[in-house]
Amino acid sequence: MSIPPVWVESMGGPLIIVPVSALTAWRGSAETGVLAGDALTPDDYDRACAVDDLAGVIAVGDSGAQALVLADEPATSCFLPEHRTFLRWLAADSEAGLKAAARAVLVAAATEWEECGTWASDGPATLMDSAEAGAELDIGYPGGGKPARASVPLPAGRWRVRATHTQADEENWVGLVQLLPIES
Repeated sequence: MSIPPVWVESMGGPLIIVPVSALTAWRGSAETGVLAGDALTPDDYDRACAVDDLAGVIAVGDSGAQALVLADEPATSCFLPEHRTFLRWLAADSEAGLKAAARAVLVAAATEWEECGTWASDGPATLMDSAEAGAELDIGYPGGGKPARASVPLPAGRWRVRATHTQADEENWVGLVQLLPIES
């Protein structure tokens, strides 16, 4: 029996995948939209919003860590570890229908993929709203609840990132961002 995926929703901006080792370096959104003390440098959230493709990679902190941004639209998303793929809920009547449509798109030779660069990660990561600060994911909101997040169990490695948004069938539009290992 497989574990059901954890779906993560954003507050309106892109979702992001940050290596667990660099989570505290992700600062999310500042109230002013710029880093404290620097009126010209955009905050982490604004840098994530600047990714124009279906997915892209940006720096996290000063250690050389990278985050993967699921861009284009704030679609609720989950990670499917068996396919090393992020599934984005673009339009569907049910989770089961969406997942079946995603599996069909993944194996279809006719699927048109957009190449989105490479991403390096040192291991497990976290899927989260890019507006949230990584260090504050365990802090509750004043009205209750905590920021949404999902574990992304990945081995350390370099990944070729490809993505698609496609109508899989009459009821289902899927967004997929797939990680393919790059041999070292």
